[in-house]
Amino acid sequence: MARTRLEINHLLQVTADLADQNGLEAVTLTSLAEKLGIRAPSLYNHIEGLTDLRMKLAIYGFQQIYEVLIHATDGQSGVPAIMTFGKAYLSFVRNHPGLYEATTHAPNPQHPQIQELGFTTVIHVLQLLQPLNIESNTAVHITRGLRSLLHGFASLEQHKGFTLPLDVDHSIEVAIESFLTGALSLHTKNHRPPSP
Repeated sequence: MARTRLEINHLLQVTADLADQNGLEAVTLTSLAEKLGIRAPSLYNHIEGLTDLRMKLAIYGFQQIYEVLIHATDGQSGVPAIMTFGKAYLSFVRNHPGLYEATTHAPNPQHPQIQELGFTTVIHVLQLLQPLNIESNTAVHITRGLRSLLHGFASLEQHKGFTLPLDVDHSIEVAIESFLTGALSLHTKNHRPPSP
């Protein structure tokens, strides 16, 4: 078998493809080595073991998601930008189910790179919300709610949770619009000046 010189980015791309095709649990050092056409011990030139591989894959996944979301919402703001953000998020999960799963099963969710990428994504959403003139704490609450909505929707779809014959893409549009309408209405109500 030909000896292959690996770069870590290529290794992670192949690992992500393997996870997308067969699920995260199918990613082992043996299966990855077979996919790469090398012997498993050669992987230790780049990783410390399976846990380290999954940690690196999770970070790689967060980086890929962030780049997709930034690109999708470039030049947009306000409610339309949040709708685009949501659709891009779900599109990523559909196209990369195994890589997305890796981000939700990181061996160490408190890893500095994951924390930094998560914080940067939150800042991006807050910037998209800025034209709506929402008080900062409320904007953070909305960002958390949006993340929960999207992750929950994506997880249900991944596990075949939507069986009724209705357009799933329309469902997420309704869900995001309803969530934002309710959140903005509540914000307006809570910050309405007192009656004279």
